[in-house]
Amino acid sequence: MSVIDRAAPDAPAVRTPDGGRRRGAVRRWLRGNGLASLIFLLPMLIAFGVFSWYPIVRSLVMSVQQTNLVSPAEFVGLDNYTYVLQDPDLWTAVRNTGYFAGLALVFGYPVPLALAVLMSEVRRWRGVFTALAYLPVVVPPVVAVLLWKFFYDGGPTGVFNTVLGWVGLGPFAWLNSSSLAMPSLVLEATWAAAGGTVIIYLAALTAVPPELYDAAEVDGASIWQKVWHVTLPQLRGVLLVTLILQLIGTAQVFLEPYLFTGGGPSNATLTVLLLIYNYAFGSSLSGDFGAATAASVMLAVVLALLSALYFRLTRSWSQS
Repeated sequence: MSVIDRAAPDAPAVRTPDGGRRRGAVRRWLRGNGLASLIFLLPMLIAFGVFSWYPIVRSLVMSVQQTNLVSPAEFVGLDNYTYVLQDPDLWTAVRNTGYFAGLALVFGYPVPLALAVLMSEVRRWRGVFTALAYLPVVVPPVVAVLLWKFFYDGGPTGVFNTVLGWVGLGPFAWLNSSSLAMPSLVLEATWAAAGGTVIIYLAALTAVPPELYDAAEVDGASIWQKVWHVTLPQLRGVLLVTLILQLIGTAQVFLEPYLFTGGGPSNATLTVLLLIYNYAFGSSLSGDFGAATAASVMLAVVLALLSALYFRLTRSWSQS
């Protein structure tokens, strides 16, 4: 028997360095209470998976099926996406949603910032003004819409028409006019959502160093110059986040057109989310949930792409 033959049976097992490091990492993770942390996180992970990831996966599956959630589902491939893209109401809804988002950006984005800056300059009754600004957020959204619907009464005795009649204006058919319906919805949505953004801006303003305002005042800066050269640069990150949140929120507007006008008059307030609702529940008791989920998936993809593009374009400006 050769030397190699005698040594072979007694040769120790070769342990690879990678395998040893992996086993060592696992042992350190167990000794560091990693298993206990995983056990405590498990209920949250299960709940997150059931209520977040499962609906997403289920929506992707339904988007390629013909189903009304009662009869057996039938696989149709991309037919639902083709149907939605060929629906003329889709492009009407896209235009209306873009119009709503543009109006909300023009009126709803600067108003909370201006209110927050003004309230930050108030020395007395700041708490009262803050509570009044946040009050619309406390009002249930449905109650707020019904209240404003009463204000928007198109008759001469309507609240807004009565006030405008004092100066010789009106009456206006607010919600029954194709040109006034969408601005009316934006006005109510701005009133309802501004309070939460005001609180965010007020909290961010407390983090601005007072020395910057003192230095600007010594240099003879006016209030507008202090806002432009001190406040806005210090709130840069917060402004970027609130802007993308507002864009995403306005792209998913549903409550106002649904309760105010139902998408009318003549589809002037039909939005993408309202169209998705109509696919699922508007036509009949056996709605087309396949088309509804297909439109939802396309909306989610578009918002994800716009968000990624937005953050890429504003990365350098937000970090400078």
